[in-house]
Amino acid sequence: MRRTSTIVTAVAAIAAAASLMLTGCVAGEGQAAADPAKSAGTTGGTLNIDFATYNPLSLVIKKEGWLEKALKKQDITVNWVQSAGSNKANEALRSNAIDVGSTAGSAALLARSNGSAIKTIDIFSQPEWSAIVVGQNSTITSVKDLKGKQVAATKGTDPYFFLLQSLEANGLSASDVTIQNLQHADGWAALQNGSVDAWAGLDPIMANAEKAGAKLIYRNVGFNTYGFLNATESFLKNKPDVAQTVVNTYEYARAWALKHPDETASILSDVASIDPAVATTVITERTNLDVSNIPGDAQLKVLKKVGPIFVTTGDVRSQSDIDKALDTLLDPTFAKKADPSAIGG
Repeated sequence: MRRTSTIVTAVAAIAAAASLMLTGCVAGEGQAAADPAKSAGTTGGTLNIDFATYNPLSLVIKKEGWLEKALKKQDITVNWVQSAGSNKANEALRSNAIDVGSTAGSAALLARSNGSAIKTIDIFSQPEWSAIVVGQNSTITSVKDLKGKQVAATKGTDPYFFLLQSLEANGLSASDVTIQNLQHADGWAALQNGSVDAWAGLDPIMANAEKAGAKLIYRNVGFNTYGFLNATESFLKNKPDVAQTVVNTYEYARAWALKHPDETASILSDVASIDPAVATTVITERTNLDVSNIPGDAQLKVLKKVGPIFVTTGDVRSQSDIDKALDTLLDPTFAKKADPSAIGG
């Protein structure tokens, strides 16, 4: 009996040690898998991501197929969805129609303030993509001349917030004009047919309008918020490795676009169906791609100026909602770990 008891005890000890070793191994593997920079744990499925003419890097990535190549080894399909504006990208993110979408910083703040579970994981540009536009024969020469006029703007986008800031800076408010909520391209069409007196424009449509004779009566780069790359919180939680690949690809594309401005303009020209010279103006004169990709203080500084306007116009319920969004919107984790070399052209 004593011998049998000794054997049982020894076996139990060996089993316990083996169990401990196995548990340690699994825990170690789990920790590695949680680090998107060290592991590619997702296999299969689809990445739903947007492309937009106001986000040149998205156009380059789509054209060159870099994401498809990078995710092929994980058997992940890439589904591209076009965003006609920040408001449409926000709608798609909120409904989980896309995992990753590009918006203006102001639009991302608006969405987060109103409960959209998104995080900004990369900055794709610092653009001057908005201005106040009038027709070729218009007698309007300043923002003050807009009092009592009809102005087209896409609510929930940078041009809309550019308009509100422009009015405020010139002693007017939203109540001093009639804002027609039209999608960007429709706003330009309304200006052309005389349905509105002015339009808060967005490039590249705005640059094309300028070439056609439209006049930019008010520009202020400080009123343009950055280009934000956003992702749903559920996507970041469930597929952090894929999110890291997206950011890696964006940074690979940034380096490529800075080195190949002519090719980047050509891609924009093809997708937006605009004159190559207009596309070149957008890329070389109104889009700063050579900017830090890490979401942080520079973006918060701009958004803190825009936030109170949301409350004044009733777009957000309270300043408290703005403050909470400012505290939770930006996630620099992926941008800080960005590794362009992980993407092969």
